[in-house]
Amino acid sequence: MTTELMHNIPARGGIDYDESPFLAIWEITQSCDLACKHCRASAQSIPHPDELTHEEGKALIDQIAEMHVPIFVFTGGDPLKRKDLFELIRYASSKDLRVAVTPSATPLLTREAIFKMKEAGLVRLGISLDGSTPEIHDAFRGLPGAWARTIQAIEWANEAGVPIQVHTTVSRHNVNDLDNLCDLFEKLAIVMWNVFFLVPVGRGQLADLLSGEEFEQVFGKIYELSRRANFQIKTTEAMHYRRYLLQHNLEEKRMGHGAGHGAGHGSGHDSGLARGAAYEPGTPTADAKTRNMGWATRRVNDGKGFVFISHMGNVYPSGFLPIHAGNVREMPLGEIYRNAPIFKALRDTGRLEGKCGACEFKEICGGSRARAYAVTGDPLAQEPCCIYEPKNWDAELDRQAEAFRHATPARELVRL
Repeated sequence: MTTELMHNIPARGGIDYDESPFLAIWEITQSCDLACKHCRASAQSIPHPDELTHEEGKALIDQIAEMHVPIFVFTGGDPLKRKDLFELIRYASSKDLRVAVTPSATPLLTREAIFKMKEAGLVRLGISLDGSTPEIHDAFRGLPGAWARTIQAIEWANEAGVPIQVHTTVSRHNVNDLDNLCDLFEKLAIVMWNVFFLVPVGRGQLADLLSGEEFEQVFGKIYELSRRANFQIKTTEAMHYRRYLLQHNLEEKRMGHGAGHGAGHGSGHDSGLARGAAYEPGTPTADAKTRNMGWATRRVNDGKGFVFISHMGNVYPSGFLPIHAGNVREMPLGEIYRNAPIFKALRDTGRLEGKCGACEFKEICGGSRARAYAVTGDPLAQEPCCIYEPKNWDAELDRQAEAFRHATPARELVRL
């Protein structure tokens, strides 16, 4: 989004997350011609016959507009596989929604399509780039030529005047390529780099998931890069990066180095856009710090300021947390978001378990609920990829509680 558009979005401190999300993502189709290794949706080449129709999509857009959601994203699959995408963008824009789209880098993503989306009301384009070279990216995306097509799309978007947000999924395939990616993005004139931390669902494999120690190493690298990049850097599904930032900010103050680049002025107060992932800000560059100085930093997490609507109208706390909360064909979106048991539980930090429940940073972090569910089967369990030990955490009591949980039958999700 342009700076002007960002300033026109209400500060998150003014949004009651019990009533309305900051970000709504609609997966308008699961159809896609790529076969990405980490794909949340395990997308297929043909659309599902039970996708929301054009009229149902417009009705959904009406509900999102009525909830005064600041940011609305069309995702997939590949949104360009929907022939009515441009009409839906235009309709959402007419409802004063700030619309972003995350297309796949396929032959459908043409210069004409980008200019047509811009004319329809698009305010930001999110596109994925997972390697600084064709060899890394194309292997990750499962399609030769995807890297070159992505670079071309970014150039076309710059020509059209559409701000570009690039998404990179960090896994063992590319964790050593971040410096090179940052250098590449400097040349491509992007406005934001969204570093997404893998959640092992869909095609995402548990073996590709970084350890807690490796998360901290990547946090350090992102922090380092953010201090010199001329674009904003944010993280997705790495809520504990906020804790990392606060710790480093406090340490810099203690050492007499000034305020540093702490979470107090988090960058990326904008759409996560990343395939239905929950949003959290990252570290600003000096320019981003100036632009975003007044923005609040309350966290957005699965179900807390975030809602995901599937291609069939099912509503989830995020695209990576597959606990069905209702369907917009049967119940209004606002009612699902406000009253579904899973949403209410996820907004209550007093329900968090393990280290997350005891953590002094839980109000600004809370851990990835999607990753907790993917690894443990419990959306309220502690973040499995965080090494921080809270000051009030009793490891022995936690082990006893875990043993009790394993000794009892699996809890029904309706308990939420």
